[in-house]
Amino acid sequence: MAETTCRRELELEIPAEDVQKAVDRVARDFARVARVPGFRPGKAPLPLIRRRFADGIKDEVLQSLVPGQIERAVKDQKLVPITQPQVDHVDYAENGPVKFHAVFEVLPEFELGAYKDLEVEIETSDLTDADIDKTLNDSRERAATFVPVEGRALASGDHAQLKLTGTPVGGGEPMQADNVLCHLGGADTLQAFTDNLVGAQPGEHRSFEVAYPADYPDKKLQGKKYVYAVEVLGIKEKKVPELNDEFAKDISDSATLAELRGKVRQGLESEREQRRSAAIRDAVLAKIVAAHDFPAPEALVEHQMDVRMERAIRALASQGVDPRAVNVDWVAMRRRQRDRAVEDVKAELLLDRIATAENIEASDEDVEREIAALAERSNESAAAVRASLTKQGALDRMKSKLRSDKTLAWLQENTRVRTREPERA
Repeated sequence: MAETTCRRELELEIPAEDVQKAVDRVARDFARVARVPGFRPGKAPLPLIRRRFADGIKDEVLQSLVPGQIERAVKDQKLVPITQPQVDHVDYAENGPVKFHAVFEVLPEFELGAYKDLEVEIETSDLTDADIDKTLNDSRERAATFVPVEGRALASGDHAQLKLTGTPVGGGEPMQADNVLCHLGGADTLQAFTDNLVGAQPGEHRSFEVAYPADYPDKKLQGKKYVYAVEVLGIKEKKVPELNDEFAKDISDSATLAELRGKVRQGLESEREQRRSAAIRDAVLAKIVAAHDFPAPEALVEHQMDVRMERAIRALASQGVDPRAVNVDWVAMRRRQRDRAVEDVKAELLLDRIATAENIEASDEDVEREIAALAERSNESAAAVRASLTKQGALDRMKSKLRSDKTLAWLQENTRVRTREPERA
């Protein structure tokens, strides 16, 4: 019957004869250096040394015998530990055997099932002119400017430049903004702002109540009411540039709009191919994981949960967001990563076994290419990158990842791919 967990508990015993030999050896070592009142160094009798330094002798005996006993038991049972054994319930007798309990996690044992000639299905869609139009229009939106408007009141569609103070009904910390743009009538603007500000003139003050819905994106405001005191500082219209050759020159090194469209198409095709490759990879991994039933070591799962959280935090930081300022339940978020982390760990263990079965290895040339790529991205020399990786002890991890990547590429090359049109909403 297959093990349902990677945790192993061993009840081990060190023979009395081995314990006695170790005690004698350690006691003699103590006697050579111990200072005992009334005796010259190295001349105190062993029975006195054993009584006087009993605790120290015991500690050294256990340190010298326990690891070896665990190692022999692990070898005999053909286990591969992945965590340091935790030892407890030590029953120590100077003239008898030593008994103890050791707990650790091991790599799971499983038979490698089907992984060749797989068939997976992925969604695919053709690149259309509409996709290119959308990308260009998104670029126009990003290049838009806000132009001051004078001589009239605010109208729906305007961007109101506001100074405001929001006071929560029932008490609490007020919200303040000295200069904020509010898109009246915009999809992301609460209707109360549009209703109460349309018709206002620059310099005018208005006060009104806003009730935030229970599903409002900002959890701090969900279901709450605020009274806003607003001063209209100005009116601005959003000016989106025309889609023409001048626009193409302004946002790129293209000479014409037609040339820009061509480059956009190439970029979208590249992104589409990357998504397709990622979809195949995910489908292949999901298929081989589903075909193998074995437990994932808890220590590796916990590590992978941490890795996933670190990615999320780095992603926020790369967008200029301070993770500490985000209203997120990080503990709950980490807990939600568990199922995916288990799949990640099982996939990595399977890739390792498949690599061994297919004699797939990361060569020295593979490692050098990866180091060169890292050096180019970081504007450092290859020698400096290698030195840094060596100092961090990361070269073996790099080689392991390259081996997994090569194995996954091999699996993708040996998998039949069927495509289906995406489901329409």
